[in-house]
Amino acid sequence: MSNYKIILSGGGTGGHIYPAIAIANELKSRFPDAEFLFVGAMDRMEMEKVPQAGYEIEGLWISGIQRKLTLKNLTFPFKLITSLLRSRKIVKTFKPDVVIGTGGFASGPLLKVATLKRIPSLIQEQNSYPGITNKLLAKSVDKICVAYDGLERFFPKSKLIKTGNPIRQDLLSIDGKTIEAKDTFKLRHGKHTLLVLGGSLGSKRINELIEKELEFIQTQNVQVIWQCGKLYYDAYKRYNNMEDVQVYPFLNNMDMAYAASDVIISRAGASSVSELCVVGKPVIFIPSPNVAEDHQTKNAMAVVEKDAAILIKESDLDVDFENKFSQLVNSVERQNELGTNIKKLALVNATKDIANEVEKLLNHK
Repeated sequence: MSNYKIILSGGGTGGHIYPAIAIANELKSRFPDAEFLFVGAMDRMEMEKVPQAGYEIEGLWISGIQRKLTLKNLTFPFKLITSLLRSRKIVKTFKPDVVIGTGGFASGPLLKVATLKRIPSLIQEQNSYPGITNKLLAKSVDKICVAYDGLERFFPKSKLIKTGNPIRQDLLSIDGKTIEAKDTFKLRHGKHTLLVLGGSLGSKRINELIEKELEFIQTQNVQVIWQCGKLYYDAYKRYNNMEDVQVYPFLNNMDMAYAASDVIISRAGASSVSELCVVGKPVIFIPSPNVAEDHQTKNAMAVVEKDAAILIKESDLDVDFENKFSQLVNSVERQNELGTNIKKLALVNATKDIANEVEKLLNHK
């Protein structure tokens, strides 16, 4: 039987959405007749990104709990009850054979309902420090796919499988595309290309850094592809008028952006780190300090400890950035060393390995 029905739930940020889409694509290639349904949060980016990837999505009226006392928290119990009832209706109508959660608050109600109905379930935790939703779901799901060692501190050991994080398949084939990619972005071939990534929503601090350092960066014979994020595009789009600077709210052709780049500046969200290992280019990580349990720093350190990337803390940017950046850009040897070392950390079969675990659940059913 291959006309399975599969629900995937997760969202809030690209870090939860893209893994879910990657898993769905892999399962679809194995089971062309399967039916897929995504469940996300009503007003978040998954409502746009999932249909773009060709899948149906249902939205729940749900949001995370704020860490401080706010009005939003007062509505949380109502949102949770509404979302649980809505999830119950979705599960009852769609009748899934398996349910997959990729984290983010949207996956909580749906997986809770599915596990109560004893529907086979799997969650995928991207970070070295788990989010609250996955921690709460861990006891009731069947399997937990992780990307880092040491997660038995948080999850039942018997359910853990280390697979790595799903990545977009088009990133596996960027070797040899540099010339085509530079032409796609109309870049000069005699210059280094810096790719700046602040995560799917953009990063205020990285944007401020690039704005402040643009002239310095250009003195190093560097051209810039700058993904500043939707929220910040209006503030920075004027730099498109500068020679050798391209500013984007969002990059849809990430494979080409990676292929065109010589050096990358990035946040250290779990999905970004996994992607950058596969891409195998030299990276300067600037972890966000505003993340639960400082897990971006932990994600980045796992790579830096293997001499596979450079880390600059936000608090050290004013002191360290120019020095570390120019050293890297001006040493092809160091670039090659970091690129080679980070590629060794790539778990390139993550998507297939997670799909294998889903398939086992389907076969058991």
